[in-house]
Amino acid sequence: MRGADLSDLEALAWQIELGADEAIGDAPVNRFEEAKATETPVTEAPAMESKPAAPRGSDVSATTASGAPPGPDTDAHPRIAEAGSLEDLAEMLKAWDGTPLKEGARNFVFSDGLPGAHLMVVGEAPGAEEDRQGKPFVGRAGQLLDQMLAAIGLSRSETDPAKAAYITNILPWRPPGNRTPSEQEAGMFVPFVERHIQLAGPRVILTMGNTPTKALLKTTTGIKRMRGNWVRHEATALPLIPTFHPAYLLRQPADKRLSWFDLIAVKKALGGEEPQIGTPL
Repeated sequence: MRGADLSDLEALAWQIELGADEAIGDAPVNRFEEAKATETPVTEAPAMESKPAAPRGSDVSATTASGAPPGPDTDAHPRIAEAGSLEDLAEMLKAWDGTPLKEGARNFVFSDGLPGAHLMVVGEAPGAEEDRQGKPFVGRAGQLLDQMLAAIGLSRSETDPAKAAYITNILPWRPPGNRTPSEQEAGMFVPFVERHIQLAGPRVILTMGNTPTKALLKTTTGIKRMRGNWVRHEATALPLIPTFHPAYLLRQPADKRLSWFDLIAVKKALGGEEPQIGTPL
């Protein structure tokens, strides 16, 4: 009997470990019937207006109380033309409250390189390393960009405008988690970037990746179709050629050869050859 008693105690201990620590009796109890008996009638609440769900992949923080993405600061954009220098534009942009992105970023990332350089490179947005240092293209993608520029005789550290490059991004603040900026986010910054181009005074614009290409050219066509095609940037009348973003090339090194063709086209244009301007696809 002692062995049987010990077995019962072990079984009880095992049940307690599983969470069965309350004795409820020998007969089964219908808890649903108990709930109905003690249920308090609930007055139906008035119907509330439903709000559309945020699109998949959208930044929930970048929405207003109405559920819609925030629009541009209507007071800031008309004043952009008042920025008479790159310093004025940077201060205006830093003070702009039209986006929540800066709340989650560490640093404001405006530009690098030589203002007045004949080539202006426009990328997407700061990454983690760019956010730490406050400069565009300083991570692995930035190292590849420097190699690409060096291959056609250019450098961001040059003081000769003909041999220098000036670099910026569509967004000056890092999106949370390094996510791709939404089209609305990129669109809000286009007036700032267009004024940036006017003040920097390049001869040629090189956009890198989908985000700056679509935003500046106001197109929905992807970078794989747009790259390598010269188009006229409407707001500045400058020749613009899109190519792949260096971060993409790090993932798809086989496409470096296509970017090399684009870089050769840039070199020829900077050397005086007239770009064959087409219409945006």
